[in-house]
Amino acid sequence: MVIPMLDAAAIAARLPWPALVEALAAMFREGCAAPLRHRHAVPQADGSEASLLLMPAWQAGRYTGVKIVHVAPANAARGLPAVHAAYLLSDGETGAPLALMDGGMLTDRRTAAASLLAARHLARPDSARLLLMGSGKVAHALAEAYRALMPITDIAIWSRRAESAAALARKLAAHGHPARAVARPDPARADIIACATLATEALVKGAELSPGVHLDLVGAYRPTMREADAVAIARATLVVDTRAGAFAEAGDIVQAIAEGAITEAHVAADLAELCRGAHPGRTRPDEITAFKSVGWAGEDLAAAILAHQGTPK
Repeated sequence: MVIPMLDAAAIAARLPWPALVEALAAMFREGCAAPLRHRHAVPQADGSEASLLLMPAWQAGRYTGVKIVHVAPANAARGLPAVHAAYLLSDGETGAPLALMDGGMLTDRRTAAASLLAARHLARPDSARLLLMGSGKVAHALAEAYRALMPITDIAIWSRRAESAAALARKLAAHGHPARAVARPDPARADIIACATLATEALVKGAELSPGVHLDLVGAYRPTMREADAVAIARATLVVDTRAGAFAEAGDIVQAIAEGAITEAHVAADLAELCRGAHPGRTRPDEITAFKSVGWAGEDLAAAILAHQGTPK
């Protein structure tokens, strides 16, 4: 048996933004089995520690999938990426492998598509000004996705490393996107603020948010990380990708609860409830909304199925 190998370029080509957002919406409506990710410590020869992450998901009788992620911080000294990932999609009835995919590109695109799915329910339809905080691969994907599905006319990019923000702005501008690097972020002027960073201290302050803004928090995927302060979280109608993941891993929420600013009941809905119509999403133009994601294995499975179905027969 020859297993198809889909590299990053193939994954990007098979996951156009509109189709990917719809695939994720269908997965959130229908559901799948997706346990919280497994993390295993892997000792390294130099005495450091790497991580092996396993993210399985399945729909009985249809498909199974697992994302395998290696995180090796010591790779920076080797001139290699710190994260390597692969996704294996299999037949849910027989277990036969169907495709092995580039896990990095799959993750970047499904992450951005989940933000767009949430924004479809939470952001104002006329949102035109995007403030992008971060300059990595996920930030790049977020900029492209928002431009594809919303009337964005300005993308202001801020990063702790000014040269990285400038580099991303140039890449996006070269593809026709209205992107520019900024020395200081101005949350008060933004319609949408999208954060994709590794921050451990709040970058977005609740006192700086204007009525009607939508806050998209992607980066803080550990309890010790945060991109928004407790005031921002408390002011917003808050939606998460999954409650289990948010209460276990989302630093923005975990820390706001620990500080007494909110309780778990402050989470108005998860994405499944939005997609099933159990929560209305935004109800007023001046409402401040927020979406917090930490990633759900069902998103990977939905993206992998779409990529597989787009494979030439």
